[in-house]
Amino acid sequence: MTTTNTAADTQVATMKTIRWGIEVETIGLEREKAAQAIQSVVGGTVRYAGTSYNTWECVAPDGRVWKAMSDASLSDRVRNAEMVSPILHYGDIETLQQIIRALRAAGAKVDQSCGIHVHLDGARFDAVSSIRLVKTFNKQEALIMHALGVCQSRRASFCKDVDQGFLARIEREKPSTLEALNVAWYGYHNVRPAHYCSTRYRALNLHALWQKGTIEFRMFEATLHAGKVKAYVQLALALGAKAIDSKSAVSKRRTLNTATAKYDFRVVLLGLGLVGEEYKTARLHLLGRLEGSASWKHGRPAQREAA
Repeated sequence: MTTTNTAADTQVATMKTIRWGIEVETIGLEREKAAQAIQSVVGGTVRYAGTSYNTWECVAPDGRVWKAMSDASLSDRVRNAEMVSPILHYGDIETLQQIIRALRAAGAKVDQSCGIHVHLDGARFDAVSSIRLVKTFNKQEALIMHALGVCQSRRASFCKDVDQGFLARIEREKPSTLEALNVAWYGYHNVRPAHYCSTRYRALNLHALWQKGTIEFRMFEATLHAGKVKAYVQLALALGAKAIDSKSAVSKRRTLNTATAKYDFRVVLLGLGLVGEEYKTARLHLLGRLEGSASWKHGRPAQREAA
């Protein structure tokens, strides 16, 4: 029997080929101990890397370097560790989960000052696919942010919504090169983007594309639950794969209906290829904050009749 590949199959295949990285902000644990917790999972050696961000590193046997860095934005200014991964592949998700568990066991904690950032390899995105990602994210942004429970203080500061002025410029000018997209993002051709440029503080951050060669998702709330971290990575990869594989994208923002959000977001996740048993746990975590039914938009038929 011939098997026909669906769009979901194609997107899943693509998401599993995208290189990625992650930053997990924690408090309550010294950076040296955080590096030792990472070492307990990946092996290798721990070393102090110098005064820049007071960084401790774990150099794994495969040569990849995991970092525990200071972050002045966190509530505990002394005992904090931002775990920064090396370049990772889809098969590294299980190792990441083990590291998250090891950090928690070592005493790491999170609070509202902490967050999680997922980076996708910018080499996979040209101007057209980057624009498709912006449009897709803009359309679903209210639903995504509601499902993830992003607090208003972070939405007002460190992970703002898509800049509607930028969106209008790319709709109007239709940049076909990354240089033209750069001009639309910054308002001028920024050939040397500064690390702390104010444009970086978006839930979907394209500043990272020119500053460090990645596309960054900054909207994930802090957690040391390994299953939730896996779900966040899978969501970011799926959004990236959708942008790479799609032929077009619509940017009109979707109006959030909290009464049907669980159903609506489940439909979005299935459209991203997060289908079937493999992504059952991801759907569970990503839908977990939402009320209502994931299977029925307006309740089961029997319930509607009774009402």
